[in-house]
Amino acid sequence: MQPYRSVLFVPGHRPGWVDKALASGTDAIVLDLEDSVPQAQKAAARATVAESIRRVRADNADVGLFVRVNPLNTRMTGADLEEVVVPGLTGVFAPKVEQATDVLRYDALLDHFESRNGVDGLEYIIPVETVRAIHSCLEVATASPRVGAMIGPTAEHADIARAVGYEWTPEGTETLYHRSRILLACREAGIHALTGLWEDLENLDGLREFARRGRRLGYRGMIAIHPSHVAVVNDVFTPSDADVAFYRGLVEAYEKAAAEGVGALRYRGVHIDKAHYDKALDWLERAERLRADGRGAGREAK
Repeated sequence: MQPYRSVLFVPGHRPGWVDKALASGTDAIVLDLEDSVPQAQKAAARATVAESIRRVRADNADVGLFVRVNPLNTRMTGADLEEVVVPGLTGVFAPKVEQATDVLRYDALLDHFESRNGVDGLEYIIPVETVRAIHSCLEVATASPRVGAMIGPTAEHADIARAVGYEWTPEGTETLYHRSRILLACREAGIHALTGLWEDLENLDGLREFARRGRRLGYRGMIAIHPSHVAVVNDVFTPSDADVAFYRGLVEAYEKAAAEGVGALRYRGVHIDKAHYDKALDWLERAERLRADGRGAGREAK
């Protein structure tokens, strides 16, 4: 999966809001058919979402386009996928996944509708929303090649808060255990790690610090629910010019030393060896992917 910094939700039955999402500069959009769409409007919203995908993709080749379908236990998932699996779709935001067999049920549906509708290569973003899902996160992350990202959630009022029963704080200590567990599952599975959610729409300073904490823990992007949050999220998760220069210099210094038969050295006052070199290569690979996608540098150095 692309290393999306920002993934912005848009109610699927509000096509006009899609243009606002694009204007925000978000890396990916989730067109929602689940919680933000009233029950009476869900059927009509499917056609609206399919048309939004076609319209956006006609002029925007790079933005990620996902659809959050209704959960499997609603028995609406198949009808959702039947209509929204169209050329231009990037993947499915798959809610209420708790175990590997849930992923395989999504796979069976997608195999069918991809083949029928002339689509291929769809991926999943999977939120961890229940206690069972926390315990099964590695099993879920490795259940299918379609699993491209998983979310370590921290929301104050969403499903995970109700399921775990924590009392939310901006510092996030109450969610540190399950976020760490989910992050490690992402690392072991080799998938993209996303965090979220910041619900205070006006508090951009709080959002920035929250996003920084997620980045420091190891997350590489974040779910957003308002266009005004996207610029902050993108800034926090974009490698800075100073960071890029530091790691490029580290690689050059180590390679020069290694060629001279030296395995450990001092670089900018820091002891480095091959472990530091390997981390720098991984870090630069991610930074170059972001730059190749036109997302450049921008934020302040760590």
